Amino acid sequence: MAQLERETWNVRGILIGITALALAACATVEKLDAAGDVHALLIAIRDGDQATFDRLVDRPALKREIEDRLVAEARKDSRIPAALAAVLAPSLAELAGETMVQPGVFRGVAEYYGYDPRTKIPGPVAISAMLRKLPDGRVCAVTKKDGPCLLMFTEAPDGRWRLSGFEGELSMLRIKR
Repeated sequence: MAQLERETWNVRGILIGITALALAACATVEKLDAAGDVHALLIAIRDGDQATFDRLVDRPALKREIEDRLVAEARKDSRIPAALAAVLAPSLAELAGETMVQPGVFRGVAEYYGYDPRTKIPGPVAISAMLRKLPDGRVCAVTKKDGPCLLMFTEAPDGRWRLSGFEGELSMLRIKR
């Protein structure tokens, strides 16, 4: 009887291990899939390729996030009267949001990750190691294992992963030539 019980536990352990590996493989495949699009986006930013950048960015989502953050910052600034911030901030934020969602602006963010115009962009496998899967299905890019997420990517219905969020300091978004 003890032998049968030991074998049952061994089988359970093997099944648990296989299940864990299968789940890890799914996350890894998803991150690798996203990494191909992140790689292409980094090259588009480096090369100033507007068409590729536009295909790999969820412009409405990213613009909306930047606008919301700019409006919130304006409302917190004690130098700006609340009524003036309420009237002007949304329009200025929309203009800034449109201006900021450009490859040249995101060069500063790419440089934060260590990619300047002279840097060879690593392949998707290396990039996948720097992506973190989030509970809501998005992935984010980090510079180190427990580092902060700055760039968020969401899988679109066409299967392409698009830049959909930016959680870094807004001061990082500046025009780089």
